[in-house]
Amino acid sequence: MARVPISIKLKLQKNTSKAGHKRKVTSSLTKQLGIGDSAPEFSLPSQSGEIVKMEEILGKKEIVLYFYPKDNTPGCTTEARAFSDSYDIFREMGAEVIGISSDSVDSHRDFSAKCNLPFTLLSDSGGAVRKLYGVPASLGLLPGRVTYIIDRKGVVRHIFSSQLNPKKHVQEAVRILKSMRDE
Repeated sequence: MARVPISIKLKLQKNTSKAGHKRKVTSSLTKQLGIGDSAPEFSLPSQSGEIVKMEEILGKKEIVLYFYPKDNTPGCTTEARAFSDSYDIFREMGAEVIGISSDSVDSHRDFSAKCNLPFTLLSDSGGAVRKLYGVPASLGLLPGRVTYIIDRKGVVRHIFSSQLNPKKHVQEAVRILKSMRDE
């Protein structure tokens, strides 16, 4: 079972002084996002500028949520085109494909048009959702390439991570979705 770390910050207010002054205390917890966990909800802008809310998609279809490093790079272009080439298969299985990187809305719009992508790309500038999902950096520098398969109930059913084999993300997603249909 693959486990990916998530850092969660909790802000607590404690009244610790005799004078009644409040002090902020920040604590860090590390949780592992794994198979069987609920997918964290978020809202991000798409390549069209529309805000996409995960909570509005959950319950309607399975989700293939893939995080990738950067628009218009060789590996990310290969991965996006592989998802695009298999998009009809995903739709037939009742799944929606969503790509996320920290690129801007404008960059996503250009990348989507250049590659003729039929699915949504979300702009996670600042990487908050990447951190929420616990997507690790590769070699400590590059944003990771991780795909999550999320069922209609919002439960993570599979996690696949491979920086160097972008096409394998599509193959894994199709394999898992097929196995979920057979359950």
